[in-house]
Order: sequence, then structure tokens, then C-alpha cells
Amino acid sequence: MSRTPGTGTGTAAPRIRRLRPRALAVPAAAVALTLALGTPTASATSTPAQIAASKTNGVAYLKTLQAADGSYAGSGLSNEWAFSAFAAAGTAPADVAPGGDTTKNARTVYRNLLATPGWPSATPYVTDYERGTLNAYAAGIDPARVSASRNLIADIHRYWQTAEPGYFGPSGNFNGTVFAGLALAGARTQTGAQRVPQALLDTIVTRIRANQHNDGGWDYQKAEGDPTRLAAPGDIDMTGAAMAALCTAGVPASDPDVVQGRDFLAGKLTSTGAFTAMYGINSSSNAWAVSGLNACGINPQTGPFLAPSGKTPIDFVIAQQFTPGGGFRYKPGDTSPSAYSSTDAVRAVAGGGFTAAPPTPVTPGATRWVAQSAFTPGTATRLALTIDDGSGALKVCSVAFTPTAGTTTLGAVLDAATTGATPAGCVTSVTPASGTGAVTAVNGTANSGTSVWKAGVDGSAPSAATRDRVIGVGDTIALRYGS
Repeated sequence: MSRTPGTGTGTAAPRIRRLRPRALAVPAAAVALTLALGTPTASATSTPAQIAASKTNGVAYLKTLQAADGSYAGSGLSNEWAFSAFAAAGTAPADVAPGGDTTKNARTVYRNLLATPGWPSATPYVTDYERGTLNAYAAGIDPARVSASRNLIADIHRYWQTAEPGYFGPSGNFNGTVFAGLALAGARTQTGAQRVPQALLDTIVTRIRANQHNDGGWDYQKAEGDPTRLAAPGDIDMTGAAMAALCTAGVPASDPDVVQGRDFLAGKLTSTGAFTAMYGINSSSNAWAVSGLNACGINPQTGPFLAPSGKTPIDFVIAQQFTPGGGFRYKPGDTSPSAYSSTDAVRAVAGGGFTAAPPTPVTPGATRWVAQSAFTPGTATRLALTIDDGSGALKVCSVAFTPTAGTTTLGAVLDAATTGATPAGCVTSVTPASGTGAVTAVNGTANSGTSVWKAGVDGSAPSAATRDRVIGVGDTIALRYGS
């Protein structure tokens, strides 16, 4: 089991960044803050005023992590989780600029990075695109419309496991499926609509349920069908993430599996308000657990999360914050702040899950959202597609094609999917094969009586599927057969 190097202490392993260890450089500004660091102090149950102060100070620290070119992220993980933390705390990344130079604001620089053809690497993981989706959304970048060629939602769809529906990426790396749920359910459209069909989210939910350990927790490895893994201890971090994925996908907090996850976390609570985690007591694991509770609407300062000592998980996290400075230590006793732990902590203390809707910037002229508005003719791109024939066997894929105009048609997308879909086999046949009329059959399933093919875009109500239906850049397409 690998660890990801942090700022001298290591970062908890069961995380979205587990799959590929990367080093994290400590910005000079962060190092300078260590000169005035104090020791951790205990606190009573955190008041709204204390939470607000912690959030404000934490945001101030996160701003010191911005590089001179305006970036938070480079070729590796860097500090891009700061975007979800900023949004949860009510700060628009478009307002975060080095020295007030708005041309280098964090959102613009991040969008340019995501649009780079070589991003994230020559051998990407699905978690790279999921992380990008969650943070782009929080930054006010429509993740499906980053650029003419970059559609992060379609990038995630490429990793659908046809042989194991509901899993994204190798099923053994279960965190890829958890974060698919978080990204596809959490990164809503610019109008706040659920972007993908509920049937897709439901398949992810089914897999998450099947991987819940006997103790009510989860960890980053696949446990479904493996009695030994199911009997192994769950982990604090991934339990928080899995709970958040369930609730973000529409599962209520009263659901038995969510309740079991809640009870698992409560059973790990210590008298200091910290959870006993896989790699020992640390602020990142606490923050991930709190973010899971936040996403499910479960108060982390009452009920089973108020220890007999009067301490809560929020108390513990805030106790790890340096004053002055605002950064958070990874483990009690650490003498310098961790950038990773600070982004986790700010997001949790601010009441966030694993992403947040972007605040409206205060910078003059800056809009809440930035997005590609049309296809660029001749520029290859991708669209996300789901096919539901009513049998329960979804087909999910990313369709690669090169548009010839600013918009395209549903017929053109389905035609492209017959040869340019990943995974392959998403669309094997379409009837009619040309023209502008109604789509009467897909993959051999033909319209019959009141059961017909309908199409929805970006969560819109399904309507009759016609070959000439206009499809725009970044549209997430869902075809459904039924009455």
C-alpha cells in the first residue's frame, strides 16, 4: 500500500491521490509561516464564530499557496484541491490572483492547464479526470466545456467497465468508482440540473453498496464478492467519500447503508474529537469523514459525534490550525502546515462535501461560469453518451468525433459512436442510418407501440429522439427506450 508524499509528514493513503504517488513542493510562503507557528490547542465544541474565523484564516493560508504565475496545479497533483475548498468557503477562485493581477487569476490558469492536450499525462487514471471535474466545477469552469477539445465528463465516461457495469477504471481500485459517483453527481450543469441520468448514478450506487465492509465502512480496494475483504476493517477516509457519493447521488441519510457508515465513523471517534484512522490520527482523515457527513446532511458536532469529553471532529480539525498563519498540520505535533491537509480541512470546516457550487466572483467583469460555447470545426472532441434500452444493461461511453460546424446532430453523434466510442460497443446500429427523422431503433431495439426512443441532454426531460436534434459542445446525451 503506497503513501503519497506530503509536506514532510505523508498524506493518508486511502484517497483519490493514492493511485500514483507524487511529490509535493512546499511554497516559500508556506515555509515562512512556520516561523510563527504555535502548538496545537484543545478547544470546546466549536462555535459558529470559531468556525467562521477558522475558515477565514484557512482561506488566507490557501491563497499563499498560489504560484507567481497564478497556478495551483501543475503536471502532478499540486494544490488543485484548493478550488473545492475555496468554493465551500465562499471564495471564488476567479478572485484569487497573485498580487492582484487578474490576468493570472487561479480559474483562468487552471482552465488553461485542463485544456492542454497533454494533461494530465501520457498514462492517465480515471481519478485524474474525476479530480479535475470536481475542482473545475468548484472553480466555475463547466467541466463538460473546458475547451473545444476538453470534456471532462466524457473523459470519465471512457473508463466505464462494460464487463462490470457501475465501475469506472479497474474495479480493484474502488476509489475510482467512488469518485466517479462524486464527480458525475456533484458537478451539475450551469443551471443546477443533474447532468447524467439517474439510471447511471444508480449503477454506481449499487457498486458502492456492494463494497461496504461488514463493519459499515469502506476502503479504497474492491471488496465486492470477496468475504475476506468485506470482513477487513473499513477506513475513515474512504468511508467519508463513499457516504458522500451515495448521498450526492440521491441516497437519503436515513438509508441503512448510510446509517451504517455513520455508525462506523462514530465508533472510531476518540475523546479528542479525532477519528482513529488507518494511518493514525490526522486532520486529513478527519476532514474526509466530516465532508462525508456534510454531504449527507449529518451534523458532525452533535449526536454520536459529540464525544463524552465534549469534543467533536470539527474541534479536532480546528485544533490543528496554526495561529497566526491559518494552515493546518497533518498530524498533532507537526511543526509545519500541510497544503493537502489544509485544503481538506478548510473544505470540511466550511461545511463542504467534495466539491461545491462556484460562488459568484466579485472581480469586475468576472462571470460565475466560463465555458466553451460552440464546437470548433476541425477540432477533435468527445461527448458523453448513455444508452438505456430498458433491460437494465446500460451502455455508457465517450464518443470521439471531429465536428464540421459549431453544432452537430444526434444522428451524427450516434453514427460516430458506432466506430469511435470508448468503451467500444456502445452503439452497434442506428435506424435510420441517415436523414433527419425519428430514431426508430438503436442496437436492434426498435420502437414498438408506446415504447419509443427518447433523448435528453444535460438532464433535460427526454423527448422523441430525432436524427436532426441539435447537439452542442459538451452536451451530455442520454438515450432511453420506453413509454
